[in-house]
Amino acid sequence: MGIEFLITSFIIVISPGTGVVYTLATGLARGAKASVAAATGCTIGIIPHMAAAIGGLAAILHTSALAFHTFKYVGVAYLLYMAWNALREKGSLNVEDDGGERSLMQVTITAILINILNPKLSIFFLAFLPQFVSGAEPQPLMRMLSLSGVFMAMTFVVFVAYGLFAASVRNHVISRPRILTWMRRTFAGAFVALGVKLALADR
Repeated sequence: MGIEFLITSFIIVISPGTGVVYTLATGLARGAKASVAAATGCTIGIIPHMAAAIGGLAAILHTSALAFHTFKYVGVAYLLYMAWNALREKGSLNVEDDGGERSLMQVTITAILINILNPKLSIFFLAFLPQFVSGAEPQPLMRMLSLSGVFMAMTFVVFVAYGLFAASVRNHVISRPRILTWMRRTFAGAFVALGVKLALADR
């Protein structure tokens, strides 16, 4: 496991994206347990992209304009839905306790969908992982799986840290209605911005 892979992966994981924004928003709105559920969902959402890259489906997504744009605009639509939902008082940023099992499951499913509906993740795995698999590697599949496992573990740890930090300042936010309003607007704006970025993305 090269230091270059670890450093590059860490930079990619800590960079703000849809998963980070959703995990932060969940920690602020619903607390620590929900933020861990969001981090778990975002990590699980990586698995289909990893499987696509290993199975060659990511190459089809990369070469087929129709497949890429269809996948992309479904993701954009979902991000815009997340923005609208963030603005609603009873939406995803509705301030509540950590919630029961059903609430945590909803958070997890939403987080999974957020990462699944991002075609750039599949292409990232297609372009990123092979760089760290030598042509002389006797078991390239196992190497890809082990690297993917490290990337997923790093994602989970970093996202949990983001979420727990957000949860730790939650009381300072929810006790001030004006801050809460601006928090909804800020996260809604962030989802819109990420949607626009994805809409403009090329293969």
